[in-house]
Amino acid sequence: MARLLAMPEAGRGIDWLRTALQVAVGLELSTIPPYLCGWWSIRDRGAEAARLIRRIIDDEMYHLGVVCNLLVAVGGTPRIRAAAPTYPGPLPGGVRAGVTVYLSGLTRSFVHDVMMAIEAPEDPLALSDSASPTIGAFYGAMLEGFRTVAPQLSARGQLSAHIGSDELRPVETLLDAERSIDIIREQGEGTSSSPADSFADDHPAHYYAFGEIYHGRQLRQTDTGWTFTGAPVPFPDARPMAQVPAGGWTRPPAPVQQVLDRFDTTYTNLLDSLDAAWGDGGPRSLGAAIHAMRALEEPAVRLMEIEIPGTHSTYGPQFHVLP
Repeated sequence: MARLLAMPEAGRGIDWLRTALQVAVGLELSTIPPYLCGWWSIRDRGAEAARLIRRIIDDEMYHLGVVCNLLVAVGGTPRIRAAAPTYPGPLPGGVRAGVTVYLSGLTRSFVHDVMMAIEAPEDPLALSDSASPTIGAFYGAMLEGFRTVAPQLSARGQLSAHIGSDELRPVETLLDAERSIDIIREQGEGTSSSPADSFADDHPAHYYAFGEIYHGRQLRQTDTGWTFTGAPVPFPDARPMAQVPAGGWTRPPAPVQQVLDRFDTTYTNLLDSLDAAWGDGGPRSLGAAIHAMRALEEPAVRLMEIEIPGTHSTYGPQFHVLP
């Protein structure tokens, strides 16, 4: 990503856009497994924190669909399985350098160190200085790239679907591309002018929604500015899934390994179906991917309820892509 952003605007042609959009595919995909682990670990799905995280997962799946459509629109082919990240590890493309994304059950440190760190805006309420680009800055550069190149966009091979409260639609004009990128930026980090600008339909941007879970209070405006001093957001009771170590669980018991294998097989099928959907499989392959996505929850929760010998923590999914 640093190389992409270092490219002078005059050199940001159609190949630059395709490369940047493939990086975006990996970036959006990388957020979904950790957010799913946090959500699956919550015992009461009716809890406010569970509602907030579930909405964000839907948004991220929508964002993945948007960048795949954008890539197809400019003549590219999304490589989703190839973009699948390894955990723990950095965000793709060098975004938020120094942030290590790992898989874990929901804890306050996980919310702060992973969830909030991923979604951090360029100008949040409180954030240490960093020379590495944010997700918003990267998408801002892509937006300017679309405006500069003004590529001819093709709807052929793009997909339509309802994802959460959003509607994925083909990108056919520059205005469509601008709108799509703006939605990704505002849903993730909010607008640069005020956190309130992203609160359409009482939905805070992702960074601030995670902040409400971390601080235990809703964000509200006071005489001194925006603070997490609103209505309580109780931290939910969560299954104690341990952090998945590098390389995955070491020599787990045979029954655990069987569930891990079943999860990873379904996850790999999901990625293959997504590749096929934006290849030539269309809606049928997208439907298979959605079915596989739903099938991940049962083995994931089952793993989270098996205690690791000698600890008070439990196993959890590794999100390994099988060969």
